[in-house]
Amino acid sequence: MSGPEQSPHVPVLLDEVLAALAPRPGDVIVDATFGAGGYTRALLDAGATVHAFDRDPDAIAAGRAWPEAAEQPPRLVLHPRRFSEMVAALADAGVAQVDGVAMDIGVSSMQLDQADRGFAFSAEGPLDMTMGRTRPNAADFLNEADEQAIADVLYRYGEERQSRKVARAIVAARPLATTGDLARVVRKALGYRPGAPRDPATRSFQAVRIHVNAELDELSAGLSAAEALLREGGRLAVVSFHSLEDRIVKRFLREAAARTGGGSRHLPMEEPAPALFTAVSRAVRPSEAEIARNPRARSATLRHAVRTAAPAREAA
Repeated sequence: MSGPEQSPHVPVLLDEVLAALAPRPGDVIVDATFGAGGYTRALLDAGATVHAFDRDPDAIAAGRAWPEAAEQPPRLVLHPRRFSEMVAALADAGVAQVDGVAMDIGVSSMQLDQADRGFAFSAEGPLDMTMGRTRPNAADFLNEADEQAIADVLYRYGEERQSRKVARAIVAARPLATTGDLARVVRKALGYRPGAPRDPATRSFQAVRIHVNAELDELSAGLSAAEALLREGGRLAVVSFHSLEDRIVKRFLREAAARTGGGSRHLPMEEPAPALFTAVSRAVRPSEAEIARNPRARSATLRHAVRTAAPAREAA
């Protein structure tokens, strides 16, 4: 069963992700970032069984109402866990290998549109930003961390060049309770011209969100988990939304596809290790038509690859 009521957001690069995964009836595919279920819906319609992960309890609760979750055996298996835990979660479900893994990194449209989740400054909401409604949240970090720690997060995850200035302003304005509080502090510190193409608070919101959810560490661990789970010929498709994420995905696939042995003046060159992925794609970006339909797709990048028979690295 399909319908807009089950997928209120617009999944980014959907046709391209489906082409990369090439789902067939009977395939077992992981949707590592279930969200509102856009990719899962399409995979189920193609006849696949989907193991869907999300640490957001709202997303899991919505997914449990889908008819495929009630089938016997279920074709939609929901895991209220981080996707970095997919190896253990699937082992618990009796699944050792899968045919595909889809990952749509970052915050979902559903979360952005809910003011009470505190991800966006377009509407006043509590300063939360956690995907799992957990603690510590954004308010805890901004109200308790020292100025240097805040500046480091803004610089590292938001690429904010004036991170020290912003961190100083945040500490001076504490306590902060709402998204509006944070946005106003950042705008005042950096100077805000209404109508400017980019709100200066954008970088700080991104940085704090990535930090409190440990998103980049989660991405690296999730990629290693996918490496361990994918069978020979299994397909990986990853959609990212900013350069920090894409850099991690690109490096992971490049290293996995071109493994070489080491060597020195005193030791012979080792035989190259077998590639773990092949058919590694170049960056795939949305068309102008998709961006016109869904402006949030503008920054999306898809990279995909096919798993070889080589044993996964121990780190996976």
